[in-house]
Parts: sequence; structure tokens; C-alpha cells
Amino acid sequence: MKNILFIFVGGGFGSILRYLMSNYTQKLWNINSFPMGTFLVNIVGCLMIGFLTSYFMKNDNYLKYLLITGFCGGFTTFSTFSVENYSLWQNQEYGTLLLYVALSVILGFVAVIAGMKSQVLLH
Repeated sequence: MKNILFIFVGGGFGSILRYLMSNYTQKLWNINSFPMGTFLVNIVGCLMIGFLTSYFMKNDNYLKYLLITGFCGGFTTFSTFSVENYSLWQNQEYGTLLLYVALSVILGFVAVIAGMKSQVLLH
């Protein structure tokens, strides 16, 4: 039951930070129809989850529920990514759609690896 409370608290903070960061980023870098806010949030989230996962592989405690499952789960958003892709499809912005999907998947994967490798470098 304690782990569920940590997930709840982490998820709440992650969701609030996602909202703030995504909205601010979208206003700051309004690049045509490219969903820069969600893109940046998801790439930063991939970097964080890579770092945290690498750390908690060796240190199993309640913080992994707070930070990985809760915070990172609330911070990143696959559902918004998907609905933005649908919107790009509906608006026949196929180039932006392909760029968004490709960059999100490739840079997300690279960010996870970078997060995991940075944890190794710190020790």
C-alpha cells in the first residue's frame, strides 16, 4: 500500500510538471504544427528514466516507485503523442507526422541509453 502512495504522489508531480513544461515550451518554440512541448517532455522523460532505472538496478527501494513509476509515468505521455500524431494525419501534415514519430522514437531511445550510461559514468 505504501508503494501505491509513492506512485500517486510522484505521478501527480510528474503530471503537473509535464503540463507546465509542455505549455511553456510550446509557447516559446511554436514551430508550425510540430508538437515541440510533448516532444521535449518525452525526450527529457526518456533521459530521466534511463538514469533512474540504471541507478535503481543496484539500489532497490521505495524511491523507484516515487520517481520511475510515479514521476516519470506521470511526466511522459504516450497518449498525447498518439493524439497529436492523429491530428497531424487528419491535417494531412504527413512530413511533420513522420518527422515527429521518427525523432521521438530515435531520440527517445538515445536519451534512455544516455541516461543509463551517465549513471555508469557517475560511479
